[in-house]
Amino acid sequence: MIRKIKHGLLWLTLTAALMLTLTQLLQLVGLSSQNRLIAQLLVGKDVGADELATSAPEVRMARAVYLSQHQRYDEALTTLNLLLQQSGSEAQAHTRYNLGNLYLRQAMQKAEAGNVNEAMPLLGLAKQAYREALTLDSQFWDAKYNLEVAMRLLPEMDRISSGDDADDLSQKTQLWTTLPGFPRGLP
Repeated sequence: MIRKIKHGLLWLTLTAALMLTLTQLLQLVGLSSQNRLIAQLLVGKDVGADELATSAPEVRMARAVYLSQHQRYDEALTTLNLLLQQSGSEAQAHTRYNLGNLYLRQAMQKAEAGNVNEAMPLLGLAKQAYREALTLDSQFWDAKYNLEVAMRLLPEMDRISSGDDADDLSQKTQLWTTLPGFPRGLP
């Protein structure tokens, strides 16, 4: 009788170990597929929507960054907004940070093209996104840094957008060079 119980427990343990191994193997295959998609985005090849339908939020975030870098801002914005609805607190902080980066990149392009009036609302949206990221994760250093950049950039844009047309032309070229440096600490 005891021998039958030991024999049954041994088979039960073996079955449980095989099920655990199979589960881990399936997870490993899924991670490998996600890493392949992210690597594809990193080398500059877009990922189709059908592949994104079953992928993890990290792959969608990588695609949003890819779209932003290739100036496909509307698609990137749509992807980031979907991620905001689906992700947890930490992932939302990173999503809001990337949303801020998207707006900041657009604002910088508009400002460099001389469209300061179009750049200012985008800069305000970038600052708002960075603040929301910092609300979710107050130790998010990258969001703090980019918020500081956006805050230092806005007064320069205000100064350029108000004034003479002749003076504006000379100040537009100084927009990026007049940003003061970040404090380095005590002497």
